[in-house]
Amino acid sequence: MIIAQTERSTYLDVSRIEWEPMKYPGCWTKVLYTDPSGRMTTLTRMAPGARLPLHRHVGIEQSVVLEGTLVDGDGACTAGNFVWRRAGSVHEAWSPDGCVVLGVFEAPNEFLG
Repeated sequence: MIIAQTERSTYLDVSRIEWEPMKYPGCWTKVLYTDPSGRMTTLTRMAPGARLPLHRHVGIEQSVVLEGTLVDGDGACTAGNFVWRRAGSVHEAWSPDGCVVLGVFEAPNEFLG
């Protein structure tokens, strides 16, 4: 929810933005920014054991784990840490203990299968 907007800045009250369920069980998102090019910034929440299925990063993805752990075949990113993925990379992601992740995307992910 926008709480203030000027020519240069838009301020959001993130606590008042509803978590929207994704089509993957135990996963929710809040869209903080999006534009017509497909760039977006999101918060994603995953319940313990939740999984994002195989997907391709169409553009670079940057993620800061705010809470919990986000895991894929390359390793684990824990709270307070950052991971970025190259355009074209393909992986699954899951959270053994649940997590909240701030993600910045150049383009939306392409989910496979």
